[in-house]
Amino acid sequence: MRSGGVEHGLREQHKARRRARILEATRELLREGPEAAISTERIAARAEVAPATVYNLIGPREKIWEALAAAFADELDRRLAAPEPGDGGPRRVVVATVRLFAADPVVSRRMVRGWEDSGLVLHRGPLPRLRRAMAEERTRGLLRPDIDTDALADVVATSCVGALHQWVAHLIDDDRFLARALFALDVALAAAAADPHRDRLLAPLRPRTGVGEAAGGAEAGGAA
Repeated sequence: MRSGGVEHGLREQHKARRRARILEATRELLREGPEAAISTERIAARAEVAPATVYNLIGPREKIWEALAAAFADELDRRLAAPEPGDGGPRRVVVATVRLFAADPVVSRRMVRGWEDSGLVLHRGPLPRLRRAMAEERTRGLLRPDIDTDALADVVATSCVGALHQWVAHLIDDDRFLARALFALDVALAAAAADPHRDRLLAPLRPRTGVGEAAGGAEAGGAA
């Protein structure tokens, strides 16, 4: 006989698989009809489960955006946990987040609008990761010790959210979305740089192709 713990573990695995199938079914429906209404019945039919299963594992229809947000955060955590050569720290958080949104643009755009409509507050988004990364840069001595790295991360995140909304509205493409998010990060890091690292952190802001356009375009987009 199986122990109660083993049986419980198997039940949880089965629930996790059904939950993943429900979320993937939702994404498929969004890709096929980005502006179509998403109902529990349609999701259940696509996932080949009963509507009650969707309700039990996800909740009422408006909870689907919260479930997609949690899955987004899980995937971002997975990507950031994987070893990767090259630049890390806050830059990696920004790049990974933008690329994750851009990897499935139809679903991402509808998901962001769903978050807004439902008033969802993301507790597991990229901001906590960005705050930790900024604090680590201060600990390493790249940023001045008097810098409030949480506030610095919040400023960067606000600029990135602005770029995200422009991208969701099709005002900018994937490349400009990334460029504007990185520009906001580079400005923040340069402003907070410790003296020994000032030149290095200022380097990305010195004349280069596309920076002026990115900053100017963001300003123009905000004015619009």
